[in-house]
Amino acid sequence: MKFKIPFKKQQFDAREEAIIDAVNHLLSEKGYDLMTMDDVADAVGIAKGSLYKHFSSKDKLAAAALTRLLKATEEELDTLAEDMPAIDHIRHILIWSLRLRLQGGVPHLPSTSRTLQRNLMLNLDYVMVALRVNKRFYALVAKAREQGALTALVPDDVVVYTLYSRACDPTMEFLLRDQRLSHEQIVDAMVHATMGGFLSAPNPIPA
Repeated sequence: MKFKIPFKKQQFDAREEAIIDAVNHLLSEKGYDLMTMDDVADAVGIAKGSLYKHFSSKDKLAAAALTRLLKATEEELDTLAEDMPAIDHIRHILIWSLRLRLQGGVPHLPSTSRTLQRNLMLNLDYVMVALRVNKRFYALVAKAREQGALTALVPDDVVVYTLYSRACDPTMEFLLRDQRLSHEQIVDAMVHATMGGFLSAPNPIPA
């Protein structure tokens, strides 16, 4: 038996997604400390009172945006074949996150604001998803190391933190402004520059 979602609930959910999309853009453009509730309401085209019906504070807005990104990361990892080499999983998630960034779907990392870091640690939904993703990243790195794909010169922490940070690398902003490379050329170059430093042997990276 299928239950039909009421139209008002569909509208509410669609507006909430639009709000989080706007927050992603604003966090990337301004950062957490400079972003205001007025900015978000203006970006979505709603009254600030309507915004508060969805999110009661700026920290809840940021947590919702980052939680959605982490859940999307989990979902993307779930699509990968279990028998695929772990290094290919790592390469895939890097490519996916870079493409998402180019589409405006990746906000700045929480490390850019200590206030945001503190607030996120108080948000149970965010903490639970972040722990799951972190565990999966470390498991992938450990498996890739067991399979002999990673150089011993790069510690596990460096590989994992690079996966988080590469999609927010300001290098991408310069490349986009320069307009000399297509989006796919940017992704290919960033992946090659990143993965080339991780690999245990100087083999060419397949396209």
